[in-house]
Amino acid sequence: MTASAPMAAPGAGSNASTAAFRRVAESKTFAILVVVLAIIAIWYAFTVYLNAPWQLDTYRRDGQEWTAMQLARDTMAQERPVLPSPHQVVAEIWKTTVDVRPSSKRSLVYHGWITLSSTLLGFVIGTALGILLAVSIVHNRAMDKSVMPWVIASQTIPILAIAPMIIVVLNAIGLSGLLPKALISTYLSFFPVVVGMVKGFRSPEAIQLDLMRTYNASTSQTFWKLRWPSALPYLFTSMKVAVAISLVGAIVGEMPTGAVAGLGARLLAGSYYGQTVQIWAALFAA
Repeated sequence: MTASAPMAAPGAGSNASTAAFRRVAESKTFAILVVVLAIIAIWYAFTVYLNAPWQLDTYRRDGQEWTAMQLARDTMAQERPVLPSPHQVVAEIWKTTVDVRPSSKRSLVYHGWITLSSTLLGFVIGTALGILLAVSIVHNRAMDKSVMPWVIASQTIPILAIAPMIIVVLNAIGLSGLLPKALISTYLSFFPVVVGMVKGFRSPEAIQLDLMRTYNASTSQTFWKLRWPSALPYLFTSMKVAVAISLVGAIVGEMPTGAVAGLGARLLAGSYYGQTVQIWAALFAA
């Protein structure tokens, strides 16, 4: 005779289910999902609240009877709402990315590529400039005392104030198109790289620098074998901040300068014609 299989303990299945549910509830994905759903619910609530006055006025002018369900439905289907509903924004993004050719001027892919080009060029220039300035500041006391305060002061100037000036001056000397917008991105993105790399180059301890002097290392050897490896974590952290600011600079550079392409131009065109759904779609694309 064969031995019978051991019977499961009572409640083992429910305990396993509870443990599985606890693991899901404690996961990062579940936490993010809950927050996203809460944001969407609040968004829908504000959509009804902000769009209701215009919808009620429409009912009143038309002498139309309405119910709360009909009011909620109509506030989420307005052509030019004060606040578009999430599904309207998703539909607009789908229409302007999937239903049109990427090369069409109605496509967010087309406008996104133009903004992305300015963002990446400005980010590369800003990162290179920031590293060079940081090296100069760390190795030259005069640069530290004279340039660093100006680097900090430069970020107190509103970008909206100088963006048109940069575009106009560069157009006057024959530079137009991608480069002026990239330079605006450079203006914003080089600052976190400078600050981060100065901190990184100065992060080695005095005992480590003394050890390099004991080895009779030259300035360049100390830089490449000690300062540069120590600064790499600061570089990548700074680049995370710089690339996001570079995108902001590219969009700001498109908005006040009459640009006809790019996500900034898309946002500006939407505000001119009251196309709030278009504005929100371009915002999410950015």
